[in-house]
This record gives sequence, C-alpha cells and structure tokens, in this order.
Amino acid sequence: MSWAGGTFGSRAQCVLAPNADVMTLDGTNTWVLREPGARRSVVVDPGPSIPAHLDAVAAVAGEVGVVLLTHHHADHAEAAREFAERMGCGVRALDPAYRLGSEGLGDGDVVSVDGLEVRVVATPGHTADSLSFLLPAEGAVLTGDTVLGRGTTVVAHPDGQLGAYLDSLDRLHALASAHEVSSIWPGHGPVIADALGALDFYIAHRRERLEQVASALSSLQSAPHPEGIAVDELPRRVVEIVYQDVDPVLWGAAELSVRAQLAYLAERR
Repeated sequence: MSWAGGTFGSRAQCVLAPNADVMTLDGTNTWVLREPGARRSVVVDPGPSIPAHLDAVAAVAGEVGVVLLTHHHADHAEAAREFAERMGCGVRALDPAYRLGSEGLGDGDVVSVDGLEVRVVATPGHTADSLSFLLPAEGAVLTGDTVLGRGTTVVAHPDGQLGAYLDSLDRLHALASAHEVSSIWPGHGPVIADALGALDFYIAHRRERLEQVASALSSLQSAPHPEGIAVDELPRRVVEIVYQDVDPVLWGAAELSVRAQLAYLAERR
C-alpha cells in the first residue's frame, strides 16, 4: 500500500518525512492540526532533522502554537527543539528532557489552541513515555508508535514493557468501543479507518505471540543442551523459533519484543 500523507478530516494534514526504512515504514508522519479558520496550529512529532522536511512542515503549519511529542525516539523527536525554536513556540512532552519551556504533558491533559482541543491519553509500552492524542471533534486518535498504520510495533525493551503495552491497547480499545474513537492516525503508515478492528487485531496478535514465545521457551528449556543456553543467548534462540516467517533483517527489533515478553512471563511465574 502506497502512503504519502495528505489531508484528513477538517483539522489534520500529515506531512511525511523522507526517512523511510524497515523500521519507519514509509517514513515518520508529522501531523499538523488546526481548528477550521484558526490562526495557529499544533504540530505533533516534527520528526528527523531533515531541512526539506521541516520546511514542508513549516509551510503547512503557518503559525504554530505548540509542538507535541508522542515519545522520545529520534525519528519522531529529533527535530522538535530545532523546529520549535524556528517557529517561536514550546515543546510539550512527557519526558522533561525533550521539553522546550515549562509546560509538560501527561495523562488527562487537554491542549487547547485557538479552539482546537487535543486530549492526552497515556499509552506506555512501546516506550515508557509514549502518549496518544485524542481529537474528539474528529473521532480520531494519534497513536505515535503504539499502533502503526501497517504491521505491528516493537515493544522496545527495557524501556518498553509488555504489561504496560497490553494495558494501553486495552485503553485504546475501550475508547473505540465507546465510539469516542473511530479512526487511528499513526506515527508511521496509512490512516486506519476502522480503529476497533485494528485494535482487535493488535490485541489478538500480542496474545498469540506471547503464547508462541512461552511455547518456544518451554521447548528450549526442556531440550537437552550439553553446555546449556546462556541467558543472553535465549532471546535470539526464541526469535529463531517464533519469527521464522519474518525477514531476518527485522530479527533485531523482534528480539527487543521477545525480551519484553520473556520479562513479562517471568513476572507472572
């Protein structure tokens, strides 16, 4: 599926950063949000420090009231301070290290700019500082890397934790079930029109992978190994069993998720 960003609803434009690779899919989605007829915009995840991209975002955004960050990963946050200083605004993030100005950002906060309302929903798991942003007027939620427009995301162990991630998926699912959210505007990949269906898939996929990891772990522990399996070697051995259908170029990312799953299973013994 080809994805190039564009205009969504009455309040959003997605400017796609030219940083496509196996982890970022088509590139990072920088979201520019503005209430119809308003003077100022809100920019979510300015993305990487690529001058042509920041020029494109600035051209779409016009006057910027604030920059918001879904999380600290460089493909989302690297250019945040640079862009905000250029536009004369602050950066609000959960992690104080990524803020510009005195205002932070946390669960339950409401960001209002010239009539635009953005509600903050804590969705840790991919990273400890992951946030999602709900736009009630659009019935949409910006999920950063918590839910992607294509494929599934990595729980970036040790910063990311599977238990927190599963709770975050449940929280987003509850919003969709209550008809507060109908579409997902992700940090990578295309917009998802069926939020509830996507979250059903994500939750089922995580549960299935967890069962596969538990099964692989059991088989590795019960098989005879003359020299045993080193603790640091175990996650890769699990990846080789569970992710046989995945391109090995992605096994490094898969190992992060496996480490998170092994930690989750160990906590529940």
